[in-house]
Amino acid sequence: MPMNYFSELVNNKILVSTVLGWLVAQVLKTILHTIVNKKFVAERLVGTGGMPSSHSATVCGLTTAVCVICGPGSPEFAVSAAFAIVVMYDALGVRRQAGEQAKVLNQMLDSFHKMGDTDISPEERLKEFVGHTPSQVVVGALIGILIALLVCNVL
Repeated sequence: MPMNYFSELVNNKILVSTVLGWLVAQVLKTILHTIVNKKFVAERLVGTGGMPSSHSATVCGLTTAVCVICGPGSPEFAVSAAFAIVVMYDALGVRRQAGEQAKVLNQMLDSFHKMGDTDISPEERLKEFVGHTPSQVVVGALIGILIALLVCNVL
């Protein structure tokens, strides 16, 4: 029974597309961050924000695989497409703004720290990599779509 369960999981093209979309985006994000900053930061392997959007890659991998397997007229596709829209809209909106606000607040904390007017240490900074720019979302979406098409043997 356990072997059958594992076999069903790894042969589930929808799940594999979803997970691979996330994984590929996270690895690419880490590589790009290392190239740009000339420093490896392990947190980027699981962290949010940055290029490409792993949220977009994940939900677009899911939605594309559902479309291929269940069809564009299926209720499953409708649910996954709606879910993808909400996730990507949130990454561009609220989460992106939260990241921008974190940058400003961290700059303020740095200034206060230099003046000795705060007990908050520089290590207690707010996370700035939270949301995404439109290009980060588009690239993530394209990665998810491509991965799902490959996994589902469409390409």
